[in-house]
Amino acid sequence: MVDVIISLVNRESLSNLLSMPLGDVISGMESMSIREIRPSRVESLHRQFDIDLEGEVLEWADRVGEIDQKTALSNQSIGLEEKLDLLLLLSHWSSMGEWRCWDARLFLYVEPATGRRMSGTGSFLKPEVWGNFSETIANTDRASFIESVVIDWMSRREELGETMDPSMDPRILPTMESHQNSSGSLFDIIDKSRREGHPLMIGREYLDPFSWYIGNQKLLEFIED
Repeated sequence: MVDVIISLVNRESLSNLLSMPLGDVISGMESMSIREIRPSRVESLHRQFDIDLEGEVLEWADRVGEIDQKTALSNQSIGLEEKLDLLLLLSHWSSMGEWRCWDARLFLYVEPATGRRMSGTGSFLKPEVWGNFSETIANTDRASFIESVVIDWMSRREELGETMDPSMDPRILPTMESHQNSSGSLFDIIDKSRREGHPLMIGREYLDPFSWYIGNQKLLEFIED
């Protein structure tokens, strides 16, 4: 299964990176000095490690080859795909936290809250779905949302004729705990985005950068602003 990724992006941080000369960005990654301006992580959320992203940016620079050291990314004379590859990495760098979930599991978390049936896993890559979801959970609290997810999961199991007796299936309690933790983190990232105005970056693991969104904009639109 492939993860859908929702990332809480500090737009000011990303804008600063995109306005910097690309040579400064790359040298800052190489010397690790640019870590000083990475936004703080939200405590309840995970995100990609500094060292991993630094390595990916340096690999990108090696792959692309010669660049204009004094020019920002958008004005580089390189291919659009290469620009978007780096933009995606810099967006992850500007993330304050991310949430990952198997796309098949997302039905359990989104459908009970919205009361709508999703047409397929591709629906979860649409910003409007998460906008509607955000509006819906604004009317509930974290504990109630988690409870609704667990109740829906239990009812789906029962409809399939699966037992809810832990003595008959030892995976039930660990799976329930996993759903509680995952749905709680989803609530946290969506709630913080709504309350503080940080855009969500939405995509899927291994998805090409052309198909990622920041807020309601495709990455392509974002870099052309």
